[in-house]
Amino acid sequence: MSTLLANISLLVTNDPSAGDGLTGEIVDAAVVIDNGVIVWVGSSAKSPAADERVDLDGRCVIPGFVDSHSHLIFAGDRTAEFAARMSGAAYSAGGIKTTVAATRSASDDELRLRATDLVAEMRRHGTTTVEIKSGYGLDVANEARSVQIARELTAETTFLGAHVVPPEYADNSDRYVDLVCGAMLDACAPHAKWVDVFCDRGAFDADQARAVLRAGMQRGLLPRLHANQLESGPGVQLAVEVDAASADHCTHLSDADIEALAGSTTVATLLPGAEFSTRANYPDARRLIDAGATVALATDCNPGSSYTSSMPFCIAIAVRDMKMTPAEAMWSATAGGARALRRDDIGAVRVGANADLVAINAPSYVHLAYRPGVQLIGSVL
Repeated sequence: MSTLLANISLLVTNDPSAGDGLTGEIVDAAVVIDNGVIVWVGSSAKSPAADERVDLDGRCVIPGFVDSHSHLIFAGDRTAEFAARMSGAAYSAGGIKTTVAATRSASDDELRLRATDLVAEMRRHGTTTVEIKSGYGLDVANEARSVQIARELTAETTFLGAHVVPPEYADNSDRYVDLVCGAMLDACAPHAKWVDVFCDRGAFDADQARAVLRAGMQRGLLPRLHANQLESGPGVQLAVEVDAASADHCTHLSDADIEALAGSTTVATLLPGAEFSTRANYPDARRLIDAGATVALATDCNPGSSYTSSMPFCIAIAVRDMKMTPAEAMWSATAGGARALRRDDIGAVRVGANADLVAINAPSYVHLAYRPGVQLIGSVL
């Protein structure tokens, strides 16, 4: 059965050939979907007949948000760590080990329930595609069950065994890298699409990160990278070297890093929830965009440094504190996320794309930044 979505005040297509500007905006628009796929997009005055008509009553319609970076397989709570940071303690990523201990002690059902609840929460905020990482197990059995549970919730599963070095390998990180590249990847690769590594201070150096990524790629996984969050380092350059789909965080970038990203297909995925929650400086989105780099926005939803599931919240921060225009932030939270997952069937409203759509209870998506903290997501398809 075909369905006509009518009376759309403003439609964001992310297709400049279909409408105005970066986001391809169409005023007074309509969309026809059939069997979960978009089959027609255009002005309401030219809309074709359909089996069913849904009146959206002057709401703005956008592509569903694509959250291309999240850590949803975990147990426990790090409220005390957050309170300490808000009282002046510095963030160093050391709290990850607290979550590892809780995750190892949790049952499959406990991990599954927490992740399922968070995905549902994301959906209420307009997210229709989410990437989920492992990385709080850090041994063969717990990493394997993490990616298996993630696979129940999304096709975009990421093996992040190289998140940090677990306590039992604190004195021999190379030995842990050997485990990640061997038995751990053997157990996890059949359930994952991506391989990721945290290349930064207190985690893994460039040689270790390169070894993990190459081992994953040899097993058919696609690379992505945590890079340059805590300080300037080799992460972004390594991401470009291995043609990673995304270099995530990108908080501390040199001119050479920005030039490398702009000249590559690697997306700079910015995670403003992490800077908000750690009181760190925000990434320089303006420099990246002006240089021609592709930018995505994602929540980095995790229990330690960015416990938010709201893409609208991240859009508001990006506009207010990262000097992105509302259109740039909208594009980055939808089409940018799709680029970071190397998908062309999501993140846009065009013929042949998945009918992943969000109706906003406002006449324009600008309200997501204009009215921060207000739940404006009306309905999610």
